[in-house]
Amino acid sequence: MAEGRIFSGMRPSGRLHLGNYFGALANWVKLQNEFDQCFFAVADVHALTTLQGKDQVAEIKPNTHEMVLDWLAAGMNPELSVLFVQSHVPEVLTLNSLLSMSTPLGWLLRVPTFKEKVRQMGSDEEHIPYGLVGYPVLQTADVILYKADRVPVGKDQVPHIEIMREIARRFNHLYGDTFPEPQALLTETPMIAGTDGVAKMSKSLDNQIELAADAEETTKRVKRMVTDPQRQRKTDPGRPEVCNVYSLHKIFNPDNLDEIYQGCVSAGIGCVDDKLMLADGINTYLAEFRERRREFAAKPGYVDEVLADGAARATVVARETIREVYAKMGLA
Repeated sequence: MAEGRIFSGMRPSGRLHLGNYFGALANWVKLQNEFDQCFFAVADVHALTTLQGKDQVAEIKPNTHEMVLDWLAAGMNPELSVLFVQSHVPEVLTLNSLLSMSTPLGWLLRVPTFKEKVRQMGSDEEHIPYGLVGYPVLQTADVILYKADRVPVGKDQVPHIEIMREIARRFNHLYGDTFPEPQALLTETPMIAGTDGVAKMSKSLDNQIELAADAEETTKRVKRMVTDPQRQRKTDPGRPEVCNVYSLHKIFNPDNLDEIYQGCVSAGIGCVDDKLMLADGINTYLAEFRERRREFAAKPGYVDEVLADGAARATVVARETIREVYAKMGLA
């Protein structure tokens, strides 16, 4: 096992899709077999920055259940990793408050993702939640509460890690060496475009293919996929290099790539047949995942047991950290 402690999390979005799997989840499964201390959280408090009101917040619990079923079916092992819900370890909220006392507002306002989120929300400053501004502080608390020193991210998320390091560094400067400065654990992940062939796979864009979908639903989604826009008829030669369907064949039908490529460029196969081959490949790839998921779902209370056990294990570490922080800050 490699030295170091891993932390990562996901907002409770419900059933996960191919982009979630190849962008994060598959790597989590790999990391838990390489590092002896891994913490993975359902970031339900973070979700409150965009989910507000009784009806929206009511989605969090069922979404958590569905997402954790996907985690388990993908191979996340509660004996190897600590799997828990963020809010079930309330010490993270304590640390968030304490870190916010020493984090300059200017650092938070210049975070690129904050500005982008404000644009997406179409809000003016009068309606921006305080929690959205302080999002990086809570993210930092998530990580350093467990003294994690590695956070698996893609290159686009490195700025998130840098502000974590700044916040931890400032606390250490003010109160004494307490926290490791988290390092980005860069992961090479394929960019999974959605069925529209343009944007990343996303539920909000309704261009996703869910891991837990049945074979019929998967095939229906794949049939909607955009292929080479210049190929109007079956007799037109295709261009695999610009076709999103072909990019997914590389993952799900690697043994048949040459055949598929030649069939496309020679117009030997049409886009409909091409998509059906991809759907078959995806369904074959996910067959074991889906069977494991059905088995876990058939165990009443199992997901809750896993998360309760994880929260108990995480709390042991979190309380020790808070005791140290209180002592350093003169609050003990």
